[in-house]
Amino acid sequence: MDPFLAACRGLPHERTPVWFMRQAGRSLPEYRSIRGTGSILDAIADPGLAAEITLQPVRRYDTDAAILFSDIVVPVHAIGFGVDVVPGVGPVIERPFERTADLDRLRPLDPEADTPYVLETVRALASELTVPLIGFAGAPFTVASYLIEGGPSRTYARTKALMLGDPNLWFALLDRLVDLAVASLRSQVDAGAGALQLFDSWAGALAPPVYERYVLPASRSVFDRIADLGVPGIHFGVGTGEILHLMAAAGSDVLGVDWRVPLDEARRRIGPDTVLQGNLDPAVCLAPIEAVDTAVGDVLRRNGDHPGYVFNLGHGVLPETDPAVLEHVVDLVHAHRPGG
Repeated sequence: MDPFLAACRGLPHERTPVWFMRQAGRSLPEYRSIRGTGSILDAIADPGLAAEITLQPVRRYDTDAAILFSDIVVPVHAIGFGVDVVPGVGPVIERPFERTADLDRLRPLDPEADTPYVLETVRALASELTVPLIGFAGAPFTVASYLIEGGPSRTYARTKALMLGDPNLWFALLDRLVDLAVASLRSQVDAGAGALQLFDSWAGALAPPVYERYVLPASRSVFDRIADLGVPGIHFGVGTGEILHLMAAAGSDVLGVDWRVPLDEARRRIGPDTVLQGNLDPAVCLAPIEAVDTAVGDVLRRNGDHPGYVFNLGHGVLPETDPAVLEHVVDLVHAHRPGG
């Protein structure tokens, strides 16, 4: 059985699978040579270019899965909410979400009409890849935070103020974003994606009781509504140590762990049968190779040869990472045999 898909199901497999978040591009010279200038949304809208960018790191690193070259704001951009991705900044919203009338700006997503370029990219990749393709979407909370804040935030003050101050509007917004995520994810699987990841990147900004009341129901709804697709679902966020047990309750097959919580501690908090993904600190890849070797070995040791495990970074590849280091990490991980 494919090692990545087997690991996502907690089934025996021959080698420890590995892929990297933000592996499509970032530090690769071949990416920079073809990416061009302008918004990432322009590159995503070019299926030939997006497919090539998705394939580049798989060719170089021999990873066990490909992650679609796309962005979590593609659905809200495609329905005309007014989103751009500014280089060096991130998603920027032309008119942030503020009031009930703004719900009308979030119409349903028709993937074939609104994001045909994404589906064309997925279809092309599904026919060419020899490893599974991971499709993805932004979780309702994280996408909502961009829409409300108007861009990246350190405090999520406006988001929390709306959430706590107008719960009815908050839940109505999340309902719309659940629908968008589900429509996008289902369309990616229909086009050939073999696994899905829900990025709730900024959920770690919330206290456990707040996450449980205001966010968990929407994330659970996403996973409930894609469960029939039969592909593994991965749930990931940053700084989520205090809410890992709640994120696990959303119903994903795999739980992504960032570098702040060791894998053995994560399983202690959640349960011994939990399938985990992670969690090398991306900054370690900038250290001397001896430090990289030690850190990779520690991550693998803490997994304890559990079959339900996918090696990854604790977040995305840093742009300044030497690709040769990631090649070395893949070799180390592939040399490791689960149970041996």
